[in-house]
Amino acid sequence: MTTLCQPVATSGIDWGEHAVWRWQGMACHWRQLGNPGHPPLLLIHGFGCGSGHWRRTAGPLAAAGWCVYGLDLIGFGDSAQPARRLDNRLWARQVQAFLEEVVQAPAVLVGHSLGSLVALSCAVFFPGWVRAVAAATLPDPTLLVAVPRRRPPWRRRLQRLVVILLCRLLPLELLVPLIARTPLLDLGIQSAYATAVIGDSELRQLIAAPARRPTASWALRGMSIGMALRPRQATAAALLARMQQPLLVLWGEADRLVPIEVSRQLVRYKSDLELTLLEGVGHCPHDEAPAEFSQQLHPWLSRLKAAT
Repeated sequence: MTTLCQPVATSGIDWGEHAVWRWQGMACHWRQLGNPGHPPLLLIHGFGCGSGHWRRTAGPLAAAGWCVYGLDLIGFGDSAQPARRLDNRLWARQVQAFLEEVVQAPAVLVGHSLGSLVALSCAVFFPGWVRAVAAATLPDPTLLVAVPRRRPPWRRRLQRLVVILLCRLLPLELLVPLIARTPLLDLGIQSAYATAVIGDSELRQLIAAPARRPTASWALRGMSIGMALRPRQATAAALLARMQQPLLVLWGEADRLVPIEVSRQLVRYKSDLELTLLEGVGHCPHDEAPAEFSQQLHPWLSRLKAAT
């Protein structure tokens, strides 16, 4: 852990004590806040963000008696941006290794968007390391459109070829830096919020900084290919059907990126999950409405702690 001369920040995008952990030869940025003797809780960010996006959530969780960790997934935040395929299976392995090597104990996982899918994946593939999952939205097209159980080999090969070809033809090396330096980024960020956030310099910095790195296009291309070519067992529908741990889902009713209709499909695959809708909130409930988010999350976490 990095020793800081100043008091550890409990809010803002620089919350917690920061460190770097190496996994499979790649640098992984992580942070920690709270008493190491308290039960561990890992925050997993969504697409285009990093652990700093939990700027309004980590402090209250630490104050509530959790040792809070934040991990930047490979390809995002301050972690490595390799030129390799990235999907929720790889990120689940990253999370499991982090819990084993750094946290050294099973943890409750709290995810946002893509991070929710990663948390779900880790819970299914490595059940001994995940006590429960709280998901702030859970995006996956398979929740609305059923994926065929089996496809002819020629069709799978054709799909793989088309996806790889399209992703390689896209001039991401030009597009990603351009978007990161223009008002297009502000419009993209605003689409994830129901309330106005244009002008929030801290939020813009959080998302723009990783996108301006020269390797950002590698990670985006790798993710586009990896997520498109996932096997059926790595999709949310299949994972939900296999998940055994408790699951809390918090969804903003005003989410324009992942419509609320998706949330109503979840119970088809996991009948015992708890679903809470947050009125007037967009795609980032933990950042846009932290008080309402905490009001629903903390009692659920307290019940988990009491059941230990």
